[in-house]
Amino acid sequence: MKRLQPVVLGGDIGAYSLARSFHEAYGVTPVVVSGMSTGLVRHSRILRHVAEPRIDDPEAIVARLREIAAEHADADLLVVGSADWLVRLLVENRDRLEDLYTVPYVEEKLLHRLTDKEGFGDLCAELGVAHPTTVVHQFAGQDAGGEPDTSGLTFPVIAKAASTAAYHEVEFAGKKKVFLVESRDELTDLLERVRAAGYTGTFVIQDYIPGDDSGMRILTCYSDAEGKVRFSAFGHVLLEEHTPGALGNPAGIITQTEREVVAQATRLLEHVGWTGFANFDLKYDPRDGRYVFFELNPRLGRSNFYITAAGANAVRFYVHEHLRGLDPDPRAVLGPDVALSAAGELEGRHLYTVLPGPLLRRYVLDPSVRADARRLARRRRSTNPLWYRAETDPRRIAYLCLAQLNQWRKYARHYPLAEARRLAWRGPASTGQV
Repeated sequence: MKRLQPVVLGGDIGAYSLARSFHEAYGVTPVVVSGMSTGLVRHSRILRHVAEPRIDDPEAIVARLREIAAEHADADLLVVGSADWLVRLLVENRDRLEDLYTVPYVEEKLLHRLTDKEGFGDLCAELGVAHPTTVVHQFAGQDAGGEPDTSGLTFPVIAKAASTAAYHEVEFAGKKKVFLVESRDELTDLLERVRAAGYTGTFVIQDYIPGDDSGMRILTCYSDAEGKVRFSAFGHVLLEEHTPGALGNPAGIITQTEREVVAQATRLLEHVGWTGFANFDLKYDPRDGRYVFFELNPRLGRSNFYITAAGANAVRFYVHEHLRGLDPDPRAVLGPDVALSAAGELEGRHLYTVLPGPLLRRYVLDPSVRADARRLARRRRSTNPLWYRAETDPRRIAYLCLAQLNQWRKYARHYPLAEARRLAWRGPASTGQV
């Protein structure tokens, strides 16, 4: 059997988390390819970083991946992406990579259909899966232009690109992943700025679900090569990131179970024949007690380590089925000690956070949830993916200490505690609706 050589595209915390998961599971040194050296991967002793300044260019990244493959001709090569646009790049260039690499993602047509928020919304409507009321605005084509009909919505509303991969390619002043739009005039101005930036996809304008960050949920499912869901991990998001570039990404998660949500996701995934990992963003709607599905990410998400931290190292599924050709029975993949239901749902409770504990708990306004987070931390059932005992370089440790201190400044600037309290007790919704 050849040795395993993972290659991870991306330089964010999701990419580092994937590299750490591979290192923990198999003792290997993943190659991480990103546009530049970031503090998250710099001075790491568990990975080898490769800078590719033209990572946005398919020709450049294919050439770079083939160059890396030549350096590891004796290995089984597996390549994964830490963002939707990177996964899309891999899928669209699969025919130029699969002679060297295993690319563990769905085929291109299905990828585009379900990662487009409009297409995902249509599928939810077809299957009776809860999804926000949505208006679609076209920036190109026969139906482009004009004012979107928002008569069925009440301001404020959420506005965001239908395709995060296509949106990645444009820049404009004030760009965010998701916009909270207070009025019709503000929406008109936003859409004009997006159009002027050259974005030619679609924007979705959605109902604004009441509640703060703690109303958000996350679900990750793994489907086998036959399209059957075999594993799932559900989590309660306690707090999200609030800097413009990372808005909506979970900063704290407690794993738990929610079988009805898993059943809905299973129905959706098996209906289309999805394979591999799918990551869903959801929110609890207090108006009717439903969990509302927002979107599907075709990969392990940015906060993927919430699964590994709870005892279920997710990257083992890639290796077990895609590389070794074995049946991905969760018990066989994850081992006998992982808390799993008979249907493959992760049952262990664990706190995942990228923040200092006191900062996270400061923003968790529900006393019972705050106590739960504190209890898990005291029982050492809490994990920050960046703090890893195998990382012993003092320069990295110094960087992480400063970065954790900087989290206090970032939250004070971008999400003052008074704003969090307003959204929790009076306001209509969280900007985490992505």
